[in-house]
Amino acid sequence: MEARNDGPQRSDAQRNRERILKVALAELSRAVDVPLNSIAKKAGVGQGTFYRNFPNREALVLEVYRHEAQQLAAAAGELLAARAPDEALREWMDQLARFAVAKAGLSDAMRQIVGTTDGPAQPGYALVVEAIEALIAANHEAGTLRPGLTPDDFVLAVAGIWQIDARGDWRTQSTRLLDLVMDGLRAGAPGRG
Repeated sequence: MEARNDGPQRSDAQRNRERILKVALAELSRAVDVPLNSIAKKAGVGQGTFYRNFPNREALVLEVYRHEAQQLAAAAGELLAARAPDEALREWMDQLARFAVAKAGLSDAMRQIVGTTDGPAQPGYALVVEAIEALIAANHEAGTLRPGLTPDDFVLAVAGIWQIDARGDWRTQSTRLLDLVMDGLRAGAPGRG
């Protein structure tokens, strides 16, 4: 059974849903078997409101993951509108690292639901790929990245962030790693002096 999405929600209903998703991300990242009533309580909603939005654990986990991927994808366009393409890409990479940490926390829950945590079957995967394509295209047009870089190249180059231990100082480590990757992506760019 899927979460209900019958059209526009009232603003209070939307706020409730957003609160549930935020709490669920944090709680499911800590423990895959967290009771759903505990998530509802921490989100400050009643059981009826919770189950109206998410009738079961599967619907909740899939929506949390899809929601996080959707926010990551939307950030690409927002950053490109506000920053130079290479700055937008680098800032987006930091958001990708936060997504990777969240994904690591959700991986056990996703594994129970879809049997795997990798690849195109994941909710939101296509949106993230489209965001990567847009960021790379804008940078190629501006001459700020090396020619010939593909979305697949980019994903392989940043894949190390999925190996970072989310329980440690992941921010410092991911920043250092992504700075190195960005330096490599810029090397040989036609627009660099």
